[in-house]
Amino acid sequence: MGALLGPDFPSAIALAVSGGGDSMAMLTLAHNWAHVWGVRLWVVTVDHGLRPEAAGEVALVAETCAELGHPHALLRWRWDGQGNLMDAARRGRLEMIGRWRGGLAHVLLAHTRDDVAETFLMRLARGSGVDGLSAMAPMREIRQPWPRAPLSEAECAGACPSATPVVDLATQHPDRFHILRPCLDMGREELRHYLRVLKGRWADDPSNQDDRYERARIRKLLAELRSHGLGAETLAATAGRMSRARDVLRQRAVEVWALCGRAGEVRGAATGEMIFDRAVFETVERDTQLRLLAAALQFIASAEYRPRAAPLEALLDRLLAGGAGTLHGCEARTTRDEIRLFREYAAVADLRGSLSETALWDGKWRVFHKDLTGLEIRALGDEGWLQAGAAREGGPSHPVARGLPAVWEGGRLVACDALGIGPGETTQLWPMGTRHIGFPSFLLSH
Repeated sequence: MGALLGPDFPSAIALAVSGGGDSMAMLTLAHNWAHVWGVRLWVVTVDHGLRPEAAGEVALVAETCAELGHPHALLRWRWDGQGNLMDAARRGRLEMIGRWRGGLAHVLLAHTRDDVAETFLMRLARGSGVDGLSAMAPMREIRQPWPRAPLSEAECAGACPSATPVVDLATQHPDRFHILRPCLDMGREELRHYLRVLKGRWADDPSNQDDRYERARIRKLLAELRSHGLGAETLAATAGRMSRARDVLRQRAVEVWALCGRAGEVRGAATGEMIFDRAVFETVERDTQLRLLAAALQFIASAEYRPRAAPLEALLDRLLAGGAGTLHGCEARTTRDEIRLFREYAAVADLRGSLSETALWDGKWRVFHKDLTGLEIRALGDEGWLQAGAAREGGPSHPVARGLPAVWEGGRLVACDALGIGPGETTQLWPMGTRHIGFPSFLLSH
């Protein structure tokens, strides 16, 4: 904790505790550390509604918190049936904790060296490169829409830190928080031994032994590999070296972006485009080309993950040959002097949004208007392009403009900043604003 946050610790920190051995050990460790340093702990447990045993695990955490004197909250997340369950649960867990945390800027997670090794093997099996094989970071910044949507009574029960002001990072940047992993250098068995010595309690999740789950299968494989010199310590150390290599490659991409990249802007309004100077981009080593292309696609699409390697390589080849293509909900086109990437209209054609202050359209646009009555956000599309008329002159091209957010009143176009229609400053790329969208920071963190 000293290496992550010291020497001046925040006055309060949140812990995500599931009831398993790792997180219960972290709770005990944090209890003793917080007592010495005068830091208040707020504990939160997320029930994903997937296992009947979860109720007993929540009760175990709540009882332990009561014994130790720490407030505890239960958050209830429910899967909507869309996408991969495990991935949806992970993202949903972070989203709910982010809405619960109030003024707390740091949330502790109990990932261990064994988790690093298991993730390394899972990604190795998928053919991941340097980034995928890198160890998870001890500290990671999470951004979220601001203001945050409050939790309902159905979603949250127990202690909520929102009523307690905390003078730390959260008061300066309320739209972000950090997750900390203080146990990455500890093994799972070490933590359980610690609990046994202290006669602590924990619950074993039966899904950890269920071969229907990839991580459970990998966990068994890791036990077999240990006898061949490929134990968790070795694999985690390799993942750590991959992290160092990844950091160098990311920095190289930032330097190249400064030489040949820029964000699209027309009439002082962002167009959401990523633009590369073709002459410079073509001279760069292929790994950096792929890294920039992948990050630009992920950024434009507000996607959780980058595109897969094979289609990414194929798109890069087409662009370098002067062609075009679509990938990850984006279009990419090569002109004589530039390579331009922008949102594909088909990916946003059916998106509708309200003008509430917490709403984001397409995951990245916030739209404002003085009179919100009867208005909605949707893509400009061909209908809006036709209504724009002479305003199209000097604006973005038709393919780019179609995918931009616009304010509508029924079938009437009310505002689109890039076309100069409306009062102006009605759209903003969240969270950095229209002029400084922070792509270098995105490169360094993704």
